[in-house]
Amino acid sequence: MKNENNLKLQEKIERARKAHRDGTAESELHQRFGSTYIRDIVYGANDGIITTFAVVAGVAGAGLNPKVVLILGFANLLADGLSMAVGNYLGTKSEQEYEESERRMEEWEVDHLPDEEREEIRDIYRKKGFRGKDLDRAVEIITEDKETWVREMMIEEHGVVPGMGENPVKNAIATFIAFVIAGTLPLFPYVFQMASSWHISIAMTGFALFLVGASRTWITRKYWLWGGIEMLLVGAIAASVAFGVGWGIERYIL
Repeated sequence: MKNENNLKLQEKIERARKAHRDGTAESELHQRFGSTYIRDIVYGANDGIITTFAVVAGVAGAGLNPKVVLILGFANLLADGLSMAVGNYLGTKSEQEYEESERRMEEWEVDHLPDEEREEIRDIYRKKGFRGKDLDRAVEIITEDKETWVREMMIEEHGVVPGMGENPVKNAIATFIAFVIAGTLPLFPYVFQMASSWHISIAMTGFALFLVGASRTWITRKYWLWGGIEMLLVGAIAASVAFGVGWGIERYIL
């Protein structure tokens, strides 16, 4: 087993070396698409499935007319999907506005307080282990270019990586589309008035949750099976709560 693991490690190292030699490391070893949109797609799809199926489970637990599933399900689908998209848009836009505000402040400080800002760079690299001439040279290189100087301050002082390239509108659209498409799946059996709609909805929802969870491995690099199981368990807990609430209200309150 140890030899087999060593062999796999060597193969992985060789592939990584080849990617660096060929200039394809960025596309083959890293996931730029995922870092921008996978969060919005996964969260949107996950919330769409869970919240819509929670409605289905609640109605089923209460033993209400299946038509109620369609009314509440689609109302929830559009309202919550739009709410999530708007929230994503405002959140991303607020992050960009914060980044821009901090960038302008750092530029002002570099222009008007260069000695103080240069000393901050020195402190940052001293904490990184630079000493003597190496420290002086690092500070000199960074502070001789204003853009590099400001970027370094943004990252080290504020924990903000400038220019991540997120688009609030596109992020919001990705969230809404993923929410609506995924959230429609639990309603399909009721739309087409299938026999045993409740059981078919459970199966479709379970499959969709597993698929969404497994798809996270595109960016996380984790084992797809565990990602799918994790998402499936979260959805099962939420659905069980909704079913129990509906059942309890119908039996003991109504």
